[in-house]
Amino acid sequence: MAEIQLGEIECRFANMIWDREPVTSHELVALCAEEFGWARTTTHNVIRKLCAKGVLENRKGTVTSVISREQFYSMQSRQFVEDSFAGSLPAFIAAFTKGKRLSQREADEIRRMIDEAEEV
Repeated sequence: MAEIQLGEIECRFANMIWDREPVTSHELVALCAEEFGWARTTTHNVIRKLCAKGVLENRKGTVTSVISREQFYSMQSRQFVEDSFAGSLPAFIAAFTKGKRLSQREADEIRRMIDEAEEV
């Protein structure tokens, strides 16, 4: 899947939809007026923009996601590791844990994820 980049407000908007979907564009106009102070046209423009980016779909005024929140943040995380650590997950983990102790629960969970992802 192609890289999808969203700004902070676009992420907040997408999260609003992930929390409520399916949601009508009429409901989104009201929510965005309250949350962001947006006019109706701004909400519709952002819907169109996120549809063009492949995040949302608007069918007859009902907005749903094309990709899940988990898929989106997984792609973002992979891209961050690729861009910041030359794709090295060990380098990312070393930087993330530097100066920070992992709890036993965190360490166990990471071990479990590694065991599940490990090639045999």
